[in-house]
Amino acid sequence: MKYVLLISLVAVQAAAAPPTEKRVAALILPMDKGSETLTLKVESFANEALNEYQGFTVRTSDDLFGIAADEDAAASLKRAETGFKESKAAFDERNYEDAERKLRATIKEYGKSVGAMKNCGNLCDAVAMFGSVLQARGDVEEAKIAILDLLALSPTFELDRKRYPQNFLSLKAQVATSRNAQLRGNVTVKTKPAGARVFLNGELQGYSPVTLQTLPIGKHLVKIERPGFKQLGVMVEVTPEDQDITSELVATSGYKAFDALMDRLAGEALKDKGGQTMTSVSNSLKLDRAVIGVLKEGNGETTELTMAYFDLRSGKRIAIKRVAFQGDEFGQLRSEVARMVNHLVNSGEGGDKVTRSADPLDNKGGTEEWQGEDRGGKNVNRDKKSKGGDPLDNANGTEDW
Repeated sequence: MKYVLLISLVAVQAAAAPPTEKRVAALILPMDKGSETLTLKVESFANEALNEYQGFTVRTSDDLFGIAADEDAAASLKRAETGFKESKAAFDERNYEDAERKLRATIKEYGKSVGAMKNCGNLCDAVAMFGSVLQARGDVEEAKIAILDLLALSPTFELDRKRYPQNFLSLKAQVATSRNAQLRGNVTVKTKPAGARVFLNGELQGYSPVTLQTLPIGKHLVKIERPGFKQLGVMVEVTPEDQDITSELVATSGYKAFDALMDRLAGEALKDKGGQTMTSVSNSLKLDRAVIGVLKEGNGETTELTMAYFDLRSGKRIAIKRVAFQGDEFGQLRSEVARMVNHLVNSGEGGDKVTRSADPLDNKGGTEEWQGEDRGGKNVNRDKKSKGGDPLDNANGTEDW
């Protein structure tokens, strides 16, 4: 009977479900407009560090708040894709008059649909066909402008030699080495609120406000995203003159509800224990734990970051760490935030989830050895005499004095 009971217990243990992973997120709360710029950046670095731990299901701001689609841009993209198919058919049939008319309308629709585009896509093909059509119809100067737009949108775009005539291939090579192709301009992107992700031709460039420097003249796609807000996009015509783009982002209803709680949540995060606000956030965002960071401008050019690790359901603060930093000129902010998160989680989880840093000075203040009593003279192996080594070993250099 005992053997049967033992076998049954083993079977039950083997069939038991694995421990449930904790749903965790980094929530960074800016206390002023100056620190608003760094919010999403710091949050992304904190989530990267959290992803290094087993037993966590990390939920980013994109997961929690989403990015609302630009419905008007999506509708324009649908019309542009239809126009592209019709334009391509006219181009392949060498009906250049019809192709030019349709391509002009198609490129215009693509300009309205940047918020719904991930990259250049069929727009680049449309611009290439447009340039070829213009050359075929005798408008070589406008064809060169179209080629400059193509080079700006995608410098590595390759023309299909079976589709495009040799004279257009030669014109593209001529424009690519021309003086106009060497001209550059700057575009500064600002948003309200600040800290939005800024993409140029599909590639992340940084967080607003950001200056996109030394861009080739011609058309470029600038897309702006911030979790909890409606996405935006614009086709920019870059010239040698500097330009500014300022956009006011539209928040979703879900993010507005969270934003209304932000000040109270920051207040609870700075205390020893959370309260009703933390419980409300836990329920609405479906989180078990969170690294809550409070960002604010310090004296001079410094920014103060206080990070605390909380069990959101109980409001218990598990660990806390504060740091002041100055800019991110050399990309040091990522490692600084990672060290903070590692300290919080390792302290809070009892050290059973330690992640190892490649930095040999990690967790070192650089002053440990200065605290020792033995600063010279005999080494640690006091009873062992060195042979043939350093003549000053075991001596502090002051005996003869």
